[in-house]
Amino acid sequence: MPIFAKIGVALGVALVLSLAATPGVKWIAKRVGAIDVPTEARRVHKRPIPRLGGLAIFVAFVLSVLFFADITEQVRGILIGSVIVVIIGVIDDIMTLSAYLKFAIQILAALVAVFHGVVIEIFSNPIVFASSEYVSLGFLSIPITVLWIVAITNAFNLIDGLDGLAAGVSIICSITMLVISLIVSDDLNVAIIMASLAGACLGFLPYNFNPAKIFMGDTGALLLGYVLATVSILGLFKFYAAVSFTAPFLILALPLVDTASAFLRRILKGKNPMMPDREHFHHRLIDMGLTQKQAVAIMYSICGLSGFIAVIVTMIDKISALILVIAVVVATVIVLFVFKGKRKK
Repeated sequence: MPIFAKIGVALGVALVLSLAATPGVKWIAKRVGAIDVPTEARRVHKRPIPRLGGLAIFVAFVLSVLFFADITEQVRGILIGSVIVVIIGVIDDIMTLSAYLKFAIQILAALVAVFHGVVIEIFSNPIVFASSEYVSLGFLSIPITVLWIVAITNAFNLIDGLDGLAAGVSIICSITMLVISLIVSDDLNVAIIMASLAGACLGFLPYNFNPAKIFMGDTGALLLGYVLATVSILGLFKFYAAVSFTAPFLILALPLVDTASAFLRRILKGKNPMMPDREHFHHRLIDMGLTQKQAVAIMYSICGLSGFIAVIVTMIDKISALILVIAVVVATVIVLFVFKGKRKK
């Protein structure tokens, strides 16, 4: 089967499976009491909505990967780790668990992937004028890999605050990684895994887009973050080029920046960084008077733009890539200051 046909079939199968499984998962969620009741101020929805929708995404994703991908040792580790985060997500969607317990389980899932060979060992030196072209992490490779996986996993959990937001962002990130994996190394396996994830999210999105009929819950958000984090190591960090450092950060910039700012904000206020609040980017957009659909569209656009820049970075020389990334960072800082000023008014 031609490469693009196989990728398309993997995406299509995952889409159909997710589309078909979501109503059944919705029924299960109601039966087991996995209902999101808007009792907190940070909740945007106004009525109880079933969660646990991530279970449909998980089933569709795993089956598509098993059907079409080459199950290497690393892919096996990612799938086992996915099962772990989904189990803890399902339990949390039914009965709320401690943030610290979930954090510990995420570390366990990250270690499962690490011990199956999903490790950041070497990447290109971001300092383009340095004498050494590459940076070898040595004994730091395992802790840095675990930190990366846990950070991205949490980041997607934190941005899952508006209808269709996490699913749509995951689709954009998956497609971007798919494209880059083919451009950089013609890595069909990574492309198929990303196509499976994108298809599973696409099948779920009609039920999750505003007004949502079901939420993905922690089951879905943790799964999406975990898969994108681990596959980014296979498809991006392992290539010894400028892309191996800049691309994953650009692709995942939206959830990463939102999470980093949330943790910093809470620490500066003397609050527990693990405790939720109502000051994420999507909350701020809603507070500025935008509807959920408008806020989600803006965040899709930001994620799509950063993904497009990541693709461009893979196709140009290192100096040009550095200049482009610096320009993006400066523009982002300016926009954030303007955004913050308007919100205060």
